[in-house]
Amino acid sequence: MRHYPTILKWNNPVVPVPMVMFDRKEIGTVRKVGFDSPPWLQTGAIESSFDFSGRMLELISDISQNCPEFFNLDPNKILVTITRARNFRLHGLQARVTPMRFEGGNLQCKRGNRNYEVQQYYVDGREIYYLVTFCLPRFQDQTLENKLVTVFHELYHISPEFNGDLRRHQGRCAWHTHSKKSYDVQMLHMAREYVATTRKPYLHDFLRVDFAQLIHKHGGINGSVVPLPRLVPTARPAKVS
Repeated sequence: MRHYPTILKWNNPVVPVPMVMFDRKEIGTVRKVGFDSPPWLQTGAIESSFDFSGRMLELISDISQNCPEFFNLDPNKILVTITRARNFRLHGLQARVTPMRFEGGNLQCKRGNRNYEVQQYYVDGREIYYLVTFCLPRFQDQTLENKLVTVFHELYHISPEFNGDLRRHQGRCAWHTHSKKSYDVQMLHMAREYVATTRKPYLHDFLRVDFAQLIHKHGGINGSVVPLPRLVPTARPAKVS
């Protein structure tokens, strides 16, 4: 039986967070034309690959400062990661949020007769409470509006207490209330309000282009990639952190 550490730490530049890179080879099989993006869009230095995780975290930080529904977020405790889609279809997993704690912010839970502790992640000394993961190229190939709705959708899953747990709704539909459609309509209103009021509109410029355009402009897209947290058996008594 494999034993997993209860704590994983990454410290740049000695032990950096693992990265994955998408390069121009990724777009050769998708299409042959239409790679150019509008020159006025501010997506960063052309001579370097696009840092998806870094820019998305900047966007999340701006959302947390401008949208009252997200004032609870602490971007320093969020790690944005990317994962590779299995195919080029537009339908399927777009993004997900992974909590690093159990219900109520507990580090431990009991299953059967055993206590389990969820792994804790630290990046440059900061404990990570949530992983927000985007599936590429699928996410980047959605419309601007759909991409923004997805971002807001995932962020709204985060607990109002920002304790490492997810937001829980009343009834059997704990994650999306009684209707995912009405949930997404609510997210759309929030996203439109944000776009209309932010003082840093350039932060979501990268969402105005698709996957192929972004790679063509920057030569590549890179992002953080870490394993999903595992449950580790523990003999320690359950506690709330």
